[in-house]
Parts: sequence; C-alpha cells; structure tokens
Amino acid sequence: MKMLFVAAGSPATVFALAPLATAARNAGHQVVMAANDDMVPYITASGLPGVATTDLPIRHFITTDRAGNPESIPSDPLEQALFTGRWFARMAASSLPRMREFGLAWRPDVIVGGTMSYVAPLLALHLGVPHVRQAWDAIEADGIHPGADAELRPELGEFGLDRLPDPDLFVDICPPSLRPAGTAGAQAMRYIPANAQRRLESWMFERGERRRILVTSGSRVARESYDKNFDFLRGLAKDVASWDVELIVAAPDQVADAVREDLPGVRAGWVPLDLVAPTCDLLVHHAGGVSTLTGLNAGVPQLLIPKGAVLEKPARRVADFGAAITLLPGEDSADAVADSCQELLSKGGYGERARELAREIAGMPSPASVVAALGRLA
Repeated sequence: MKMLFVAAGSPATVFALAPLATAARNAGHQVVMAANDDMVPYITASGLPGVATTDLPIRHFITTDRAGNPESIPSDPLEQALFTGRWFARMAASSLPRMREFGLAWRPDVIVGGTMSYVAPLLALHLGVPHVRQAWDAIEADGIHPGADAELRPELGEFGLDRLPDPDLFVDICPPSLRPAGTAGAQAMRYIPANAQRRLESWMFERGERRRILVTSGSRVARESYDKNFDFLRGLAKDVASWDVELIVAAPDQVADAVREDLPGVRAGWVPLDLVAPTCDLLVHHAGGVSTLTGLNAGVPQLLIPKGAVLEKPARRVADFGAAITLLPGEDSADAVADSCQELLSKGGYGERARELAREIAGMPSPASVVAALGRLA
C-alpha cells in the first residue's frame, strides 16, 4: 500500500509525523513524506523519502496574501487563530498544483496530513482517497480551521464545499488527561520524540553536579530581525545564565552562534532533545507543542511561556494538571521567570505530576499498532 504523509513549514511538523510514517514503512508499506522544500532535508534525515510541496519559504505565506499584499499578525487572540489558518491555507493552495501532479503520478492509497497540513485533504478530494489527520501536538485547532476554510473558498468551490471535509480518521497524540472536555473520539497514539539527531557527546546523556535547565524556542527560530522568538530565546538564556545551574540552549546552530557570542561557555546548539530532556531538572520554553510533549514524555517539569495565542490553552492545561507553570504575555518578567523556576525546582509535586503524564503517554497505542487502522481505511 502507498501512504503519503504531508508535513508543513517547520521541522517540528516533520518530527511529529515521522514515527507513524516510519512505522508504516517498517510494516512494508511504500511511504513518501512531503513538505516545503527547505524541510526535505529533515525528512530524508529521518530515513524517509521526501518530496517538496513548494519552493517558497514559510515566511512568504505569513507576511503576504495571495495577491502579494503585506500581512501582519493580529494581536487579538481570536483573530490570530484565524490568521494562522489563513496563512497555512495559502501554503496549501500554493502546494496543490505540484502535489496534484505528484499524486496523479504516484497514486497514494491514503494521505496523512498534520493538524494544519491543509493540502492533504484538498489532494485527497482530487484523488478520491481517504484522508487522515494526525495531530502534531496538543494544540486546539478549532479556532484555526475556519480561517483556512475562508482562504480556500476557490479550491473548495470546485467540489461544491464551503469548508474542509472532516478527516476519515483523526489520530490524536495528546495524553487523555490533557484533552479538552467534550473532545470528539479519536484514534489515540503514543507520542514518540523524533527530533533530528547528531553525534553524541558525553554531557548529553550524563548529568553533572549542578541542576540542569534547558532553554529553547523551538526548531524554527531564526536570527532574522522579524523573528521575535530569537529575541525571546536570547533574553531568556541571559536571565538563566546568571544562576548557579548548568544551562543548555537548544537551538539551530546558526542561532546558537549568536547565543554563544552573548554567553561564552554556554552549551548551545542543536541537541537531541529526546536524549537530553530526561537528564534535565527543568525545561523552559515557548510552549511549542513538540517541545512540550517531549518534556512530558521525559517526565520533566516545565516553565511554559506561550509565544502565540494558539499555544496558550494547551499550556494552561499542563499547568492546571500540575506538571508546569505557565506565564502568559505580560506575566513573563525576569523576576517572574526566576521565581517560577525556583518553585519548579524546589517543589517535588511538579515532577511527580510530570512523571504521571509520562506514564500515561507510555501506555498509549504505539505508532506500529495504528498503522493497521490506516490500512483498513484504504
């Protein structure tokens, strides 16, 4: 059977789909994963064949509309969610011609797309095959999808639709204890960290004498002036570096160079988070879905500082469960960060709740067991 997996514009979306795609390949199915051209190296590094959906970078779809007019991210949380749906949809519309050409040539039996991989259901409509949506993380996308529906009116109109069809199967990797009340039924699947690897050094798997804090702003952070995540990462690293702890800054290597310029001697760079996270006493980050789930999988307390309205609800749920502290915009002063870190490090209850979630994740169905459900669809 042929299975096409469709990621999107960041490494995290590739990492989220890689475990199920790999399990399908290991079960003997033909598997291809598609994503923006600059994401194809992350696909192939995962041991999967990769095809480019579009040559345009993700920034193009965030900053300009289809007509080339400039766009800006709204400050209102509801509008920000709709905006997110629109720019992901613009990326889907740009990708559709190339993906339709590929699909007609390769003829997949089933298409698996990520949470906002909107080209996946569009392509499934064109090819007449089942569409599976696999959650990238624990983010609630209900407020995002209507923005995509509005942006994709021309593409949906070809099929007499005014909204994207529901997937034939939804695969959810969110631990049951963190799912919103009233969530519809889904095929549960265990979250497996699948970040890019590198040559190991002993400090990555050996703990030192001091408490270890890892700071990150995700895999998509860049040094460009428009990227607020870079400023967030650098400022956060400076705050933590003055404490009596071992600091690790997980970031793409080109960003890590700038961090080391500010903080000589700090370990900064692309690290295998799945291996390093269990050695940490605390993770401090932007509340990105993959970073959060990797921390929960490792059973490590977290300080979550959401950078984006769509990240706030899931971050609150982790805090409400007792496995993290969440600081919302306006609450994340240097003093508040320091006080929160001290509380997370000194009170054992946060670690106990984080380890409880880790056990819950470990008990969820494996990607290998979910492959059979994909086969039944086709």
